[in-house]
Amino acid sequence: MTRIARQSLMALAAGVSLMLAASATAAVADPAAPPAQHTAQGVIRLPSAYGFDDTVARIKADIAGKGIQFFTEIDQQKLAGGAKIDLRPSKLLLFGNPPLGAQFLTSNPYAGLDWPVRILVTQDEAGKVWVAYTDFNWIAARYDIEDRAAQIKMASEVAGSIAGSVAH
Repeated sequence: MTRIARQSLMALAAGVSLMLAASATAAVADPAAPPAQHTAQGVIRLPSAYGFDDTVARIKADIAGKGIQFFTEIDQQKLAGGAKIDLRPSKLLLFGNPPLGAQFLTSNPYAGLDWPVRILVTQDEAGKVWVAYTDFNWIAARYDIEDRAAQIKMASEVAGSIAGSVAH
């Protein structure tokens, strides 16, 4: 790839990143928006068959059952409340398999912006619970990771299995 083509691709990626940040903010701020507004490039979103707290507990149990390291849970609703902002339930779960995640970082250290793995659990105004995570093929494309196909496939399967453990 030529230097100019790579720079153009990087500029495009920067623009996409800004767009994703805006889309993610809108999606978390208003998860009850029409489905077209829920879409964000590279995001996989599934409806949960369970209530909010049960969904979070089941996902954490599935992570533990798979022997995957759980790092932390960020209660975004609580953080928003501390800032006097009303937000429906929203928790971000961070977890991963360091030997697998490190494979992405050795291919491109900036991939560390998307590791560890994150699953977002949100609840819309109708009470419907949603589980979302970033598509690993999109992450691979974002960071131009072309030498870790087996690892991308494995990460995709594991994240899909964890999110799918609560899906309808």
